[in-house]
Amino acid sequence: MILLALASGSRADTTVSQSNDPTEIAEQGLMALLFQERVALETVSAERAEALTTAPRAPRKASLWPWARKKDEPPAQITAAWLEAQPAPKGGEQFQCLANTLYHEARGEGIAGQVAVAEVVLNRVDDPRFPRSVCGVVNQGNSRGCQFSWTCDGRSDRIRDRAAWDRAARIARAMLDGAPRNLTDGATFFHTRAVRPSWSRRFERTVRIGAHTFYKRPAQTAGG
Repeated sequence: MILLALASGSRADTTVSQSNDPTEIAEQGLMALLFQERVALETVSAERAEALTTAPRAPRKASLWPWARKKDEPPAQITAAWLEAQPAPKGGEQFQCLANTLYHEARGEGIAGQVAVAEVVLNRVDDPRFPRSVCGVVNQGNSRGCQFSWTCDGRSDRIRDRAAWDRAARIARAMLDGAPRNLTDGATFFHTRAVRPSWSRRFERTVRIGAHTFYKRPAQTAGG
């Protein structure tokens, strides 16, 4: 009797016959129990009673990405078909900085190549040794002038290929919204295969995708 316990010890004054008739004793005992149960019910709030009589809900399955719509669950890796099914991309300054970087640095690459460049930018944002925003990372300077060549190469930044821009923008939107970063193993540097910069010898190469080679800082040892 769960409700009897919830009544916090409520009791009813009842008279039990001293007759030796087992039937009469059983009937009066049942009446006493029913009366006590009625008293218990009156002491339980409506909200508590509803909670006790409602079956628990099954836990909701977490979506792969926080922003994914249930009817349009994204794949583990971004695909062309999935990108095309998404709404037209839009966003503020950080979105524009990432989309411009993908367009100017990697529009000739496939989806994986552009995602990999986006990973480098976002991995830098998460690294305390770099600026804490996408635009800060993209526009950061160095001893040679800039970190991303398109920001200081002297060329026009005008968008001439609208289809390429649309794809870069869709990838940028997906990456900013939490798409998996599983292509570059945490890379924070990259260069084209056409060059071999001296700094690359100090870092750990993680992967080559399209025309780019990606690197991360080597793991620090306990005595390093």
